[in-house]
Amino acid sequence: MQIFARTAVALAMLTLSVPVAAVNAAETKRFDFKNDAPGSEARGFSSLVGNWHIDSDGNRRVYAVDGRTREQGLLAAGVQQKAKVLYGEKSGEFLKNLEAYRYFPLAVDNEIKTFRNGVIEISFKGVSGRIDQAAGIAFNIKPNGEYLVLRANALENNLVLFSMDQGRRSSVQWARNVMTPSNQWHSLKLVVNGKSIEGYLNNRKYLEYTWKENIDGRIGLWSKADSYVFFDYLTVENR
Repeated sequence: MQIFARTAVALAMLTLSVPVAAVNAAETKRFDFKNDAPGSEARGFSSLVGNWHIDSDGNRRVYAVDGRTREQGLLAAGVQQKAKVLYGEKSGEFLKNLEAYRYFPLAVDNEIKTFRNGVIEISFKGVSGRIDQAAGIAFNIKPNGEYLVLRANALENNLVLFSMDQGRRSSVQWARNVMTPSNQWHSLKLVVNGKSIEGYLNNRKYLEYTWKENIDGRIGLWSKADSYVFFDYLTVENR
């Protein structure tokens, strides 16, 4: 009887330990664009605002936001259907608020439905843009179209945490003298733990902020105005 009891306890502990390990395990996804067709939208993203397409940097395929030739402030082709796939019945509200941010190109990740804790890192290269050369990680993207952005800009040499809320863009925190020269590759990294937000440029931390609530939403790539910027090597560690 004692042997049986000990065996039963051991089996119970083993059974309980499996889901705990699964919950605590971090899921890491890495994306590049080498298998996407030149000139097309990236298969892993839904472009909602602006002109996004697969471009090349030498022999390297990259994802580009291209504000050089198109009229500014345009929603992307097929945006209504894309929003419906992302948010279902709430897509109408999402699109209504997205209209207010139509000068800020946005492409939303299709696969990762929610990001709460972890690390997002992207490589970017500012190519051209007279008004802006902005590269950003959009996160906490809500079904109502509100979201946050960690943004670098090669023309301004700063790193900024923005809030896109109730149709307005407002700065939450700034870091100045953050150099991101054009035509060079840089890394932009976001670290989130509950309400805590950290922003890194080229592996150096510049921003640290506590948001008003826990981060919980979709993620994407972001830019502004006439920016022509390349993105590559997106890594998402979702804890």
